Amino acid sequence: MVHSAYDSFELLRGCPTKIDAVASYASKLFVGCSDGALRVYAAESDRSSSSSDYLGQAQELRKEGYALERTVNGYSKKSLLAMEVLASRELLLSLSESIAFHRLPNLETFAVITKAKGANVYSWDDRRGYLCFARQKRVCIIRHDAGRGFVEVKEFGVPDTVKSMSWCGENICLGIKKEYVILNATSGALSEVFPSGRLAPPLVVPLPSGELLLGKENIGVFVDQNGKLHQAERICWSEAPSVVVVQKPYAIALLPRRVEIRSLRVPYPMIQTIVLQNVRRLVQSNNAVIVALDNSVHGLFPVPVGAQIVQLTASGNFEEALALCKLLPPEDASLRAAKEGSIHIRYAHHLFDNGSYEEAMEHFLAAQVDITYVLSMYPSIVLPKTTLLPETDKLVDSDPDAVHLSRGSSGASDDMDPSSASHFGDFDEHSALESKKMSHNTLMALIKYLQKRRYNIIEKATAEGTEEVVLGAVGDNYGHYDSSRVKKSGKGRGNVAINSGAREMAAILDTALLQALLLTGQSSASVELLRGHNYCDLKICEESLQKRHHYSALLELYRSNAMHREALKLLHQLVEESSSGKSEVTHKFKPEDILEYLKPLCGKDPMLVLEFSMIILDRCPTQTIELFLSGNIPADMVNSYLKQHAPNMQGRYLELMLAMNESAISGNLQNEMVQIYLSEVLDLHAELSDQNKWDEKAHYPTRKKLLSALEGISGYNPEALLKRLPPDALYEERAVLLGKMNQHELALSLYVHKLHLPDLALCYCDRVYESATHQPSTTKSGSIYLTLLQIYLNPSKTTKNFEKRITNIVASRSTSIPKVSSASGTKTKGGRGAKKIAAIEVADDLRVSPSGTDSSRSDGDTDEISPEDSSTIMLDEVLDLLSKRWDRINGAQALRLLPRQTNLQNLMPFLGPLLRKSSEANRNLSVIKSLRQSENLQVKDELYKYRKTVVKISGDSMCSLCHKKIGTSVFAVYPNGKTLVHFVCFRDSQSMKAVTKSTTTTLRKW
Repeated sequence: MVHSAYDSFELLRGCPTKIDAVASYASKLFVGCSDGALRVYAAESDRSSSSSDYLGQAQELRKEGYALERTVNGYSKKSLLAMEVLASRELLLSLSESIAFHRLPNLETFAVITKAKGANVYSWDDRRGYLCFARQKRVCIIRHDAGRGFVEVKEFGVPDTVKSMSWCGENICLGIKKEYVILNATSGALSEVFPSGRLAPPLVVPLPSGELLLGKENIGVFVDQNGKLHQAERICWSEAPSVVVVQKPYAIALLPRRVEIRSLRVPYPMIQTIVLQNVRRLVQSNNAVIVALDNSVHGLFPVPVGAQIVQLTASGNFEEALALCKLLPPEDASLRAAKEGSIHIRYAHHLFDNGSYEEAMEHFLAAQVDITYVLSMYPSIVLPKTTLLPETDKLVDSDPDAVHLSRGSSGASDDMDPSSASHFGDFDEHSALESKKMSHNTLMALIKYLQKRRYNIIEKATAEGTEEVVLGAVGDNYGHYDSSRVKKSGKGRGNVAINSGAREMAAILDTALLQALLLTGQSSASVELLRGHNYCDLKICEESLQKRHHYSALLELYRSNAMHREALKLLHQLVEESSSGKSEVTHKFKPEDILEYLKPLCGKDPMLVLEFSMIILDRCPTQTIELFLSGNIPADMVNSYLKQHAPNMQGRYLELMLAMNESAISGNLQNEMVQIYLSEVLDLHAELSDQNKWDEKAHYPTRKKLLSALEGISGYNPEALLKRLPPDALYEERAVLLGKMNQHELALSLYVHKLHLPDLALCYCDRVYESATHQPSTTKSGSIYLTLLQIYLNPSKTTKNFEKRITNIVASRSTSIPKVSSASGTKTKGGRGAKKIAAIEVADDLRVSPSGTDSSRSDGDTDEISPEDSSTIMLDEVLDLLSKRWDRINGAQALRLLPRQTNLQNLMPFLGPLLRKSSEANRNLSVIKSLRQSENLQVKDELYKYRKTVVKISGDSMCSLCHKKIGTSVFAVYPNGKTLVHFVCFRDSQSMKAVTKSTTTTLRKW
């Protein structure tokens, strides 16, 4: 026996005849005897009251002796098979030779179901007022109608004699000789459930939940209302029961030699056995179970739930005790919570001491104890200092039955060295190996417990922080209005200071959780913990992480505490160790890790980003520049920092930044980058000149960068750079700078006469020409080619005072060269031939305009060119230029510049396509002229047609708008020639928009 769930008490003894049936009504006992009499017994304490005064008496059976109060002779002709009180209808149902109903409490006959003669079993549905009974192989259903008594509903046939039956929802479960079946109360259809036992008769027991308990020998099977197995578990009785009564949370079964009580909780353990001989009936009452013997009646009264809980807890049956706590009345909610908490704590300690760590933590969680109480069982977990009252002290004050547990009282203290409380993890290797398995399990259970508690604790801590900020803001805003309010707000903020209860608890939890994760080797989980919002104690966690070389987690700890400088120093150290191969950790750190750390800091602390980005700028230049760009760090700040701390990387930074985003670099920075390139080239020139190895036409890598920058960007100052160039070298750079200053003649002279590279001169002309064509405000110009042509034809003039001219230009801060413009075409508007004319004009513009319409002068253009010695003229270059760029050069001006002795045969590559283009242009212009004349004639013809229109005004002519006579007034005629209106009416109608748009065309005034 586990504990006493019921107390057996003898209610009456010495009944004159054998007892056949028993029932209870309020505090009365109805005993049906074998002599056909019904004896009513009352508690001895109630005998002084009137026998009919039931309302004033107790409504429950008394745990005291009962005495005979009344005898109803001839109640039944035969022995009673069953008797039941229908309390909701104040009726007493009796099954004997038939089924009879008597009114309570006076036992007047209410109804006798004659059709039930020979019935052996019945079942009553109190909710609907339905009664079903079985006789032989028939099942009948009747209904209680308050106005007409009992009315027959249905009658069905069944395969065999019914031994047991019960309502199950709308259907009826029948236990016949060989099996259990479900009878549809509407259609009479039968569905098999499973076979019944061979030895014991079938037994159908309804459960309060609506399910059924079906007996098969000594096994009870649970099924739902449709007969389907509901649970895999079974109740196993000691012997096959003849009767089972359910009184939550127990099932009481009548066995041949005793009454057996089992719990209805899986695995349905035996709770108690009560030995009683010759038991004839086992009946459920309102507050007890009635056991009828031959000549006596016993009552099984439930032991108070509180007493049962104490018994179960004392015997170590904690699960049953917790289950009984749910049966405590709702008005005792505080008592119930206290009991449950105490049992959970006791059960948790029991499980923890027996190695069921995770289950123990579940019960600590259910008990809602503070985490400090659970952490006291783990001496190796170092906790931050706190002002909170230890949970063990509070538990002792609130519940004297709770088990006081110090740090050394649990089995966990055997797993870990207590000396590690001051120095985390400082224990020798041998003890660590011995306790590794057991301590791992305890710590894993602790981790799961802390993770389940963490959400609510962190939420409360965050709420406290938010409240503190709000109170601070309120105090700051209203402080200058009310000094007393400021004082009160300051006091409030003191209550939620940084060492407030919720945040202290959060710090304890996170610090312990991190240590437990590290002790169990869950490095990734510890990193995730620190990466999120946490309250880990900095000092304790830093020491723990450093000793175990968990640098990734240590970095996250520094990050979460805004210790970015310490984190970056550590990260730099780890990167250096990883690159040198001296690192003690398996994880290799890369320079990219520093970049990833710096990204979120660009907007918060750009100077710190610049300081530590210098470390990796030479290793990851592109990624570092991307960091500067994505972080929106001002380029001037980056440049000045590089200039001061890493001048060798300044040019690299500007170069990469310009390549990635030209618009992000200002003109000053572009100028500074070009100055850096020029300094490198000048140093190279000086070095090679000293060695007599300088080649003006050679493009060294540094010189390539300079030329590319000079040609590709436009934000620098060309005059300042021109001053730094040596007079006898770097002619190509000089030419590019002069081109930026629009000194095209000087630039081309350098290409032709200093570098002797006509191809570069031609490329220069092409760039100038194409840049002019791409500018919407600049017309197409070919004068640059004429300038080159003059340089070829007049070398002495262009080279005269060359250096002096350049010096004068630099001194005067640059003189702008007039832009060359071309004659603009005339837009043509017309009628029918407009499309054709426009198409031809577009074609003509594409073919003729670049050269044919350009009549402006170049930089050195003159009306007449003085003849020079034919030996100095670069005639071959002239002819090559004319043949390659004939479509971009003004033919008339070019021919005027050529010397008179030029052979026309040599000009065929130039004149041939030029004349063909001119002829084609002439033809197009002739066609355009003809089309324009034709269009002009059409317009004139249409004009004459409209002028010939005649409108006749008579005395009857009416205005279409005001419907008055026109008379001699000024009038207007619509284009249809028929609608006449006063001019004044027309003008008014236009302002009022009275005439639709379809009719508002041009009017003629007469």
